[in-house]
Amino acid sequence: MNTMVKSAARILDVLELLGRAKGPLFLKEIARNLGYPPSSTHGLLATLVAKGYARRDDAGRYMLHATFRNGPGWASGPDAELISFSEPYMRDLRDRCGETVMLGILNQDLMLKVIAKCVANRAVRYDSPFSGGVPSYCSAMGRVLLGARDAKTVDRYLAGERLVKLTPFTIISKTHLRRLFRETRQRGYAISSQEMDIGSIGVAAAIQNASGEIIAALDVAAISSRHADVEASIVPLVKEFASKISVKFGYLGS
Repeated sequence: MNTMVKSAARILDVLELLGRAKGPLFLKEIARNLGYPPSSTHGLLATLVAKGYARRDDAGRYMLHATFRNGPGWASGPDAELISFSEPYMRDLRDRCGETVMLGILNQDLMLKVIAKCVANRAVRYDSPFSGGVPSYCSAMGRVLLGARDAKTVDRYLAGERLVKLTPFTIISKTHLRRLFRETRQRGYAISSQEMDIGSIGVAAAIQNASGEIIAALDVAAISSRHADVEASIVPLVKEFASKISVKFGYLGS
């Protein structure tokens, strides 16, 4: 007896096709490859885009989300929704500031997990592979997210984390880091200057949900030589766009 659910099978067929494709595909190409009517194919693709599994570019072509093609793992539920809601704002922020934009959360070990990125359209730019294990203590996003945790959680994290000077500028003093986490929580953003990579600077702001919980961090990863005063050139933009994404999640401000 065939117990396969037709709609479930079709959406998996679309995912498999996007996963095999060497580049983005138009709706008519996907429908032709699978032998499905364009109208129902459009509905399947719209569902995948809305849930964050696929994305549609400005030319109307569809592709598997980079997180699933190149990333650390499959995203679903809240993470997929977070990616779907955030990506349009991330692209706008990238175009406004001319730098790479990233979205991050903490994993169970309180390591930073980058779940989405929009790389700058410049010859010289900051980029890094998707990773589920970026040190939180020296990254702007990590500091925003750790700053939202209670003191006991932070103490447990610092006690178990091996604090390494990745560059001469990396802060590894636990006292200093605790102060940075507190300051980040109070002002809603963090700056990490050349602490992970020489020549780079990160500016991150908190994304909050309807109850005010910090659920993610939005980050601009820039080339430091292009920004003499990030407080003026980047911080206002990151806060503006993090606030816009927060509103999408029902946050109305403090």
